[in-house]
Amino acid sequence: MATHLSDTARLQNERWLKHLYFIRAAFSVVWVALAFTIGQQVTAIGAALLIVYPVWDALANYVDMSRSGGMRKNFTQAFNVFASAAIAIAVIVVLYVNTSSVLDVFGVWAVLSGLLQLATAVRRRKRFGAQWAMILSGGQSALAGAFFIAQAHASTPPAIVKVAGYASVGAIYFLVSALWLSAGQLRRKSASTP
Repeated sequence: MATHLSDTARLQNERWLKHLYFIRAAFSVVWVALAFTIGQQVTAIGAALLIVYPVWDALANYVDMSRSGGMRKNFTQAFNVFASAAIAIAVIVVLYVNTSSVLDVFGVWAVLSGLLQLATAVRRRKRFGAQWAMILSGGQSALAGAFFIAQAHASTPPAIVKVAGYASVGAIYFLVSALWLSAGQLRRKSASTP
């Protein structure tokens, strides 16, 4: 009976995680579309998008952390919430003081959040499976962050375009993870159906 309850809880958590990944992918797709269209043309909208992105990440990590056992069980996500919120504030300051440093700030965030995402995915791998895309995403995010820092003061393209490219790759990883979890659920369902 206890095993059945733990299996049921695991399946509910897996289903919830799949939905979260779909939501994160959809948000990123919309964000990227806005960044590539009006974000490049209207400076204020581009600035708002640059602030919204880490705020959304902080919120998504907070909800995920809360739903997955809280701060004590998910220290990497708790730290990611703090880091993303701090980066959102840093982006506001940098946009006000020195816009040429925006990519530096995003670079630091991409490295830090990528490593934290990698650690979260490795921890979740045994429990949920289907985390290989999140592991790749975390590692690639850290590398992209280092690239952002190295390219921060190049004249082209604008920061919003570079961050949008980064976000679009993240959307793909979230979508792949959600689809992989869905496929696993379908395989288990068809295996249990006579």
